Amino acid sequence: MTLSVTPVEGLPEIAAGDDLAALLAGPMRALGVADGDVVVVTQKVVSKAEGRVVRDDDKAAAVAAETRRVVARRGELTIAETRHGFVCANAGVDASNVGAGLLSLLPEDPDASAETIREGLIEALGVAPAVVITDTFGRPWREGLVDVAIGAAGLPALIDLRGTPDATGRELDVTVLALADQVAAAAGLVMGKAANVPAALVRGVDTAGAPPGKAHDLVRPPEHDLFRESPLEAIAARRTIRAFGPGAVPREALTAAIGAACTAPAPHHTRPWRFVVLESPAARRALLGTIAEAWRADLRGDGTAPDVIERRIAHSDAVLGAAPVLIVPLVRFAGAHPYPDAERAGAEREMFLLAGGAAIQNLLLALHAQLVASSWISSTLFCQEETRAVLGLDEAWYALGTVACGPMPEGGASRPRPPVDPDAFSSFG
Repeated sequence: MTLSVTPVEGLPEIAAGDDLAALLAGPMRALGVADGDVVVVTQKVVSKAEGRVVRDDDKAAAVAAETRRVVARRGELTIAETRHGFVCANAGVDASNVGAGLLSLLPEDPDASAETIREGLIEALGVAPAVVITDTFGRPWREGLVDVAIGAAGLPALIDLRGTPDATGRELDVTVLALADQVAAAAGLVMGKAANVPAALVRGVDTAGAPPGKAHDLVRPPEHDLFRESPLEAIAARRTIRAFGPGAVPREALTAAIGAACTAPAPHHTRPWRFVVLESPAARRALLGTIAEAWRADLRGDGTAPDVIERRIAHSDAVLGAAPVLIVPLVRFAGAHPYPDAERAGAEREMFLLAGGAAIQNLLLALHAQLVASSWISSTLFCQEETRAVLGLDEAWYALGTVACGPMPEGGASRPRPPVDPDAFSSFG
């Protein structure tokens, strides 16, 4: 196979409203563009033609407006997921190759933009080249930038070679080629940042007979993304979820989360935790029924009105009853280091409770990292004997509420990130 990459030079400065297909038709005709060739166009000229250029009055606000989810931050740099699903620096907001005081934004729908350009070229030239729109992205584990496809039409974005033999006859089981990205990177060799070459013609691309796709096909689904958030962003992004999506929670996700919970700090080299997992409907109903009856008895004794009692129980049941898995975290106070003075000896119980709280936070964060929704409910704190009885535990164990968990609901966590409370910290010295 022979591959050629030809720069398209001489295009005018692009302005809002320009017809890119019409402007490209002349150079493409001169280059003898044919069916199966790929016309590659930079994001910058597409954004200019579509009016996706704004004043540079507040770059941070522009980045925030283009951001669907923050992946990581360091200083002024934000790695963000855009509404398209792309993960890139500053949500694709960029000041290069636009006029002074301006910023370019990514096209609203780069795949649709590629299709529009392709249809225009077909109409003008009578041949059907593919079109790829590129942008320059960084890479998580490697230095340097490379051109990738953010829009595509007329060629497969991915070629799935799984199940086919390699050169030695061995069957491939994980190989899926990002063809559109390979084309974008090849075109990037002749479309330098300072070369004023916003387009290229790539000829000789082997599509292996795969059907056409879109650049959106290259976006990794959340459930397959092992590096979805930086640790700092994960702490801030975790939310209490009180409704759950359909399906079950994988046992390996529960095991990993409980393992993370057990790395929390604890006093005197102890491991004072236990996590009881209730997955079967019968086990969950038994616990919820026990909690409800204990609450009724306790609140009646306090003189609480019956309607208030039932509202409180209903609120707890609405969350715990909807979850496919309940986890009861417990702590025991036995095994504490003996202190000679009364003041420190009296704080032993509090130290173990603090360790239990740290373990619960680790549990919630580990569930969140695996896209498992969760909610901590205080329920079992108020019915210790009853909880131990239904779980078959001795009196050494002290329940620390209940964690409801299940698949993330459609749309994920809906509550916004809380603002930083300036009164929550202070400096001394």
